[in-house]
Amino acid sequence: MDEITASLASAIGARVKNERQSKGWTLDQLADAAGVSRRGIVNVEQGVTNPSVGILLRISDALGVGLPALVEPPQPKPVKVTRQGHGAVLWKGGCGGRGVFVAGTRPPNVVELWEWTLEPGDSHESEAHTPGTMELIQLHEGAMSVTVGSETHELEAGDAVSFPGDEDHSYVNGGAARAWFSLCVFEPGVGAAPRTEESHAWP
Repeated sequence: MDEITASLASAIGARVKNERQSKGWTLDQLADAAGVSRRGIVNVEQGVTNPSVGILLRISDALGVGLPALVEPPQPKPVKVTRQGHGAVLWKGGCGGRGVFVAGTRPPNVVELWEWTLEPGDSHESEAHTPGTMELIQLHEGAMSVTVGSETHELEAGDAVSFPGDEDHSYVNGGAARAWFSLCVFEPGVGAAPRTEESHAWP
């Protein structure tokens, strides 16, 4: 990991450990609730690994705190400004694309705002999120396809799409130019009730 990634992994690990201990959970209890191995939880808490978005979402959902609570430092004031270039890079594509988390709200109704780029050839596949999750995308530059279930939708610059995030979905850049888009994810009722085994899958 580079220095920035390592620093983020360390901060996330400390927040996961703090949230787990505040609930009085053991490592095994969090591992069982999140559907992640005990070793995986240990690695995240120690900051020795750069966890995938899917792992972070499983952990945050199991803890009932939402992804923003693990990615962003606690704020004493209700207004938080994320300066350009200071968002948390939580996904990197094989061709150079990035998924950057830039803002979010606290439970129970969690809203996440992301800035994404997909370089030519990049793709991101996501399993179904928790029931009731919705996603909204606006493409600012380039072209891309969004597949939800068995339906594929082609987007060009300026287009927008909303869809249920509780179905399998993917974003793909099959063109020759970079695709740049904003993504908003709405997950209702975080922390309201325990997850069922069937709803453990995140991207």
